[in-house]
Amino acid sequence: MTYSIVARDSQTGELGIAVQSRFLAVGSVVPWAKAGVGAIATQAFANTSYGPEGLALLESGLSPQETLEQLLQRDADAAERQVGIVGATGTPVTFTGDHCFSWAGGKTGEHYACQGNILVSEETVLAMAHTFETTEGLLCDRLLAALAAGQAAGGDSRGQQSAALLVVREKGGYGGFNDRFIDLRVDDHPTPIEELKRLLQLHKLYLFPPDPADILPIDQTIAHQLQIMLQATGDYHGELTGVYDQATQEAFEHYIGRENLEERWFKDQRIDRVVLNYMKEHIQIVK
Repeated sequence: MTYSIVARDSQTGELGIAVQSRFLAVGSVVPWAKAGVGAIATQAFANTSYGPEGLALLESGLSPQETLEQLLQRDADAAERQVGIVGATGTPVTFTGDHCFSWAGGKTGEHYACQGNILVSEETVLAMAHTFETTEGLLCDRLLAALAAGQAAGGDSRGQQSAALLVVREKGGYGGFNDRFIDLRVDDHPTPIEELKRLLQLHKLYLFPPDPADILPIDQTIAHQLQIMLQATGDYHGELTGVYDQATQEAFEHYIGRENLEERWFKDQRIDRVVLNYMKEHIQIVK
């Protein structure tokens, strides 16, 4: 009852998975990945040992094809499994056991593998593959675009319930302490892919670093805008001077901390345009 895509970004080295299913909390079962090693989707009558064991095999130097063969040889119920594997290098592979429910199958490309079972038709997998191949940008955006295309082409024949997005890269997690660059899950929702898109936008807002092109000096005009908005939030109690003084900076820092925007905060006289636009959108000014 699941369709997924595992893929790598040959430029950044990121590895990722996007998945949707008529199954509660699919993100707790299907996606497995390790930075610099690979990404694995295990589904149908999922054998979750394929995740950690497959990653260990990839890390030992086996190719995706060799890893798949090892996993299947160890599994007496391999005919009921479906799996997609992409390594940091090598040709991606997908496998659909003979006992998986129709429609079931997969498609691979240079940097990805798509697979699904109990689908409306093959068009779901073909749409995912085509969209991933023709979409530019960040891996996370390409994965979600592929997932959405699969749904638009028919998706899971039983409908929608949950979705997940996992992207790993070296020291990509919060604070640089692990590799989980993006780990988002929608466990139970009528339109989980759309909800996953919303969560990804929040993740980008809170945890992506500022784009250098969006970093602005806080001049008199911006300082005045900040003072007006920070008065409205109750953080600033001074005069509207248009001067980015210590009181204004402290009020701004307090607001930043409350809104979880620390990744976009500068201690000097600069501001991220994304933060400024966020404030203008979310702060109600009473005239």
